[in-house]
Amino acid sequence: MGMIRTLDDIFLFLPEKPIKEYRFHPVRKWRFDYAFPSLKIAFEYEGIFSVKSRHTSIKGFIGDCEKYNEAQLLSWQVYRVTAGMLKDGKALDVI
Repeated sequence: MGMIRTLDDIFLFLPEKPIKEYRFHPVRKWRFDYAFPSLKIAFEYEGIFSVKSRHTSIKGFIGDCEKYNEAQLLSWQVYRVTAGMLKDGKALDVI
């Protein structure tokens, strides 16, 4: 396998492809970066090192906590992945 830089690179090797930007909540407009709805498994790329990322603000972090808690209440398994995890291969450990 070549260099893995994105979740897309990993998902190329899976028999089922995820849905990007999947809206999982019946009321809120929350979306998962990648989701396998039939399995209720989702992956979120956490761009905490990006200058533009909403994950770097307190408001964004609090919103993400609310989103992930609601996802669990709806029986979703959510895996959070960073660029560092993709680079060192740790992202493969959860997939």
